[in-house]
This record gives sequence, structure tokens and C-alpha cells, in this order.
Amino acid sequence: MIYLILFLEFFKVGLFALGGGLAALPFLQDLIAKYGWMTAAELLNMIAISESTPGAIGINTATFIGNNTAGITGGIIATAGLAAPSIIIITIIAHYFESFNQHPLVKSAFSGIRPAVAGLIGSAAFELARGGIFNLNNLQLNNNLLQFFDFKSLLLLIIIFAAIRKFKKHPIFYIMAAALIGIIFKF
Repeated sequence: MIYLILFLEFFKVGLFALGGGLAALPFLQDLIAKYGWMTAAELLNMIAISESTPGAIGINTATFIGNNTAGITGGIIATAGLAAPSIIIITIIAHYFESFNQHPLVKSAFSGIRPAVAGLIGSAAFELARGGIFNLNNLQLNNNLLQFFDFKSLLLLIIIFAAIRKFKKHPIFYIMAAALIGIIFKF
């Protein structure tokens, strides 16, 4: 039964998370809240790992959750569930693309999807910032605004952002640098 649940839940994520892995984050958060397959902190760690390893965030996360929930078979089934909608939709679109590519309804649909995807990615960015830079629990417990920020993480964010803007190195360089800084300074 767990295999069917994994497949169907990740199929839904794959079907509705248009725009890639970060757009899937709100759906993944709902899944972990619904089933308790991992904690919110573990999801943030999984996203950090997924961003710094080859492969898509959604696929890496589905594989990880499936594997933790039901072993290797669970990982394969969750990954297949996530990928299946894309494979089905792309196959259908590729077959009929030329005939409906310029249709006004198709153009309108894509125009409507773009802002929704931007909203999903914005929501994911907010959740990542909330978990990595801001600490609402400390603010509520201590009632001190200075406890709201994780200043080490905020400083690292500013430094990495400035370095990206100035030096234009490959993203893996910044990921590795941030990982090294996190290890050295125990973030």
C-alpha cells in the first residue's frame, strides 16, 4: 500500500509543480506535513543537498523520501511517480506540438502558467529564507527582534550574493565555498 501512496502522491507533485524543483517545494511541504515522511528541517537539508548534487531537486527529494519511507523500491517508485506526468505530457505535446503550437488558447495557457510558476518559486524562496535566515521560534520565545535573524547565515548570504555579482564564477564554486564555510564555522 505504501508503494501506491508514494507513487500517487509524487505523481500529483509532478503533475502540478510546473516550473521545476523549487516550484515543487510547497507540494513537498504539504506531503511531509500530511505523512510525516521527514521534518521541515530535513526537507531544507534535502533541498540544500539537491542543489549541490547532480540531478533535479524534485527527483533527488522524491528518491530520498521514497528510500527513507520504503527502501530502494520506495525510492524508485516515488521517483517514477514524480517523473511520470512529465514524460506523459511531453510525449503528447511532442506528438501534437506543430499542430497546436500557435493556437490562441495554447498561447494564453502558457501566459497564465508563467506567473503561477513565478509565484511557486517565490514561495519556495520565502520558505528557504524562513528556514535558513529567519527564526520565528526564537522571536516568539524571546520576544527580541535580534533573535529573529540568524546573523551568520545572513552574512554568508550577503557575501555569496556579492561574490556572484562581482566574480561570475560557476555556481558549483559558490556552493562548495558555502559548504566549506558552513563546516569550518559550524553553521
